Amino acid sequence: MATRNGEKYIHQQLGSILSQIGETDEVIISDDSSSDKTVEIIKTFDDKRIWLFENNLFHSPVYNFENALKKATGDMIFLSDQDDIWMENKVKIMMGLLQQYDLVVSDCIIINEKEDIIHESFFKTRGSKKGFMNNLVKNSYMGCCMAFDRRMLDIALPFPGNLPMHDMWIGMIGELYGSTYFCDEKLVKYRRHENSTSSTSSPSPYTVKDKISFRVNLLLKIIARFLERRPDK
Repeated sequence: MATRNGEKYIHQQLGSILSQIGETDEVIISDDSSSDKTVEIIKTFDDKRIWLFENNLFHSPVYNFENALKKATGDMIFLSDQDDIWMENKVKIMMGLLQQYDLVVSDCIIINEKEDIIHESFFKTRGSKKGFMNNLVKNSYMGCCMAFDRRMLDIALPFPGNLPMHDMWIGMIGELYGSTYFCDEKLVKYRRHENSTSSTSSPSPYTVKDKISFRVNLLLKIIARFLERRPDK
């Protein structure tokens, strides 16, 4: 989990995670110098499974997430936003699927600040489906709904510089190097509000030119990573 000024929802989100993970599991939190009570609230849990890394100065959700991922020691990794709610069966279902696939992304319900439903299904609003080109054109690899194994993480790290989207990067790595699966069950209540750092499910502020530039940039970085990993290197 990457956090920054998330005091409004962090307690509810952490509660929904801790209630369904095991005693030997870990919740890695990288905080990007929050100026509110985010860190204080996290510490009130006093839970040995929480590993909090604070006083970071990334000023970037992408590289804040990278820092958290670098600290992870588990074999199965779940990405989490600071302001969503996990359904109570999320971990059980995703862990079962990760026995068959290297990377899994679930559907989600999109809610607002008051937990009113905005959209019943992210997949339906997005036309989500697997495939490298499908997701390069219209990305459906939304981080808060993703889980993957250690092999995928090892290939994805370190993130290249000026990476536009960390979740799309990891999703593309999964498409190229592993087996991916789109799970139709809605396992997250994905919250959209004015302070959200992700714009995946809201109207994009970017121009067509920006979107093309992002994807060309991402594609070049994927090619570079592929060349780095060639057996003859």
